[in-house]
Amino acid sequence: MIASLRTPDERFAALPGWACAPRYSVRSDGLRLHYVDEGPRDSRRTWLCLHGQPTWSYLYRRMIPVFAASGDRVVAPDFLGFGRSDKPTDEAVYTFDFHRQTLIDLIEALDLRDICLVVQDWGGLIGLTLPMAMPGRFRSLLVMNTTLGTGDAPLGEGFLAWRSFSNRNPDLDIARLMQRACPHLDAAEADAYAAPFPDARFKAGVRRFPNLVPDHPDAGGAALSRDARAFWRERWTGRSLMAIGMSDPVLGPPVMRALHADIRNCPPPIEIAGAGHFVQEWGEPVAREAVRLL
Repeated sequence: MIASLRTPDERFAALPGWACAPRYSVRSDGLRLHYVDEGPRDSRRTWLCLHGQPTWSYLYRRMIPVFAASGDRVVAPDFLGFGRSDKPTDEAVYTFDFHRQTLIDLIEALDLRDICLVVQDWGGLIGLTLPMAMPGRFRSLLVMNTTLGTGDAPLGEGFLAWRSFSNRNPDLDIARLMQRACPHLDAAEADAYAAPFPDARFKAGVRRFPNLVPDHPDAGGAALSRDARAFWRERWTGRSLMAIGMSDPVLGPPVMRALHADIRNCPPPIEIAGAGHFVQEWGEPVAREAVRLL
């Protein structure tokens, strides 16, 4: 068994703008994964929404209602170490393959098909490697500020600064970070992002993610990510849509335009001038456009 912590349910009571019922899947090692599952199970399309660091599925609260109102199913898991999912206390547990296999297992357990993959931040670093492993399940892509960790190009200065900052702050003030990145958030919304983490013991996954980004060709996940890059360039046949938060200092326009060039037949991106890294916080019009185009 893997030693882990479980955030008390009362931390998630009465979150602003959040009415999604919690659902859980238990891994063979006993770790419990939380996910949102809204809309009809027999819908024509499933939106699989993957968050990044240090957020959780709450990040999609402005987009989930739009997807569900179109008659579709919406599944939004919390990575282990985040949200309502269990939080292993040993940082060494968190690897690229650990997170990726957890998502593959969930997709298979729920038998998700006709998937529109919705990704941002680590949701993209890992999520963009999924369709090549199970191409028959995916039909479209909505990609927001993220990248592929191929390990064969230098990491940007913005990311290196973020990783350094994260490593200097092991008990990251998540509410304050989210308010700085998304000034429109009120105090209750910012606190909702911090709800999964009563203290620093719960933040092993938060601390680990920045250090998992592949920074050399042999790093964990790098070879998979290079394979994924080839998949998106050469073999992807679904529809795609990209939305860029133009004020993101870490994974902003230069990174996203490079990624755009790697996605076969991706139309010109939607550019959101006022949006930063967490594009989903400006996501309602993006979701409406994705429903229309994808």
